[in-house]
Amino acid sequence: LPIDNKFDEYQAKNLLAKFGLSAPTELIAKTANEAVIHAQSIGFPVVLKILSPDILHKTEIGGVKLNLNNAIDVTTAFETISSSAAVSFPYAECRGVLVQKMEKGICELIVGVTRDPIFGLAITVGVSGIFTEILQDAVHRLLPVDESIALEMLQELKGFPLLAGFRKSVAGDIDSACHAIAAISCCALALDESLVELEINPMLVKKIGLGTVALDALIVLKDQ
Repeated sequence: LPIDNKFDEYQAKNLLAKFGLSAPTELIAKTANEAVIHAQSIGFPVVLKILSPDILHKTEIGGVKLNLNNAIDVTTAFETISSSAAVSFPYAECRGVLVQKMEKGICELIVGVTRDPIFGLAITVGVSGIFTEILQDAVHRLLPVDESIALEMLQELKGFPLLAGFRKSVAGDIDSACHAIAAISCCALALDESLVELEINPMLVKKIGLGTVALDALIVLKDQ
C-alpha cells in the first residue's frame, strides 16, 4: 500500500493487477518532453491524464485528453492538463501525467465497490455512460463475487446485448469481463476494513479473446 494510504490511478491499477485485472500500457511523465518520449514508445494514439491522489474526478477539471496522435498534441495536452490541475486544485499533490495507450473495445462497464453500514462490502456493475446515467442500468451483489456470479450480473443488465453481440455485431470477451469483476471482488476483500471505495470507470471489454482492461481506477482508503 502507499505509505500515506493515498492511491493515485497508477498505484490503484498496479494493486488490481496483482489480483488479475489488466490495464493499458502506461508510463508516468514529469515533463512534456518525457510525455512525448513515452507516447512514441507506447505508440500513437495515446491518452494523457493528470496523476494525483487528490484529484478523484479528472475529466471534470479538464485533466484528461484523448486521441492524441502526435508529439505536438502530446506537448499541448501535457501543458493544458498541468495548468488546469494547478488552477482547479492548487493544493493537490501532483505526481506527474499518465501517458496511456488509447484502447478500443466493444463495451465499457463501470464496476464499483462500496461499504454498506449493515451488510458490508457490495459491488455494483453497470454499462458505462448513458445506460448508467439515464437508464439506471446497474446490478448489485454483496461480496464475495466469483466469475459465475459475475456472469449472472452481466446477464441481468439491459445493456448485456452490447456485450453478447447485438444483431450480429462482434461480441465482447465476456469470460474476461467475468474474470475482471471477480478480481475486483478479491482486491476489495483483501483491503477489507481499510477500504472506503473502489471504482473502475470505465472498464473496457474488448472483442472475444482480446481481454478486458481497466482504463481508470480509483481506490479510497480510510485515513490512518
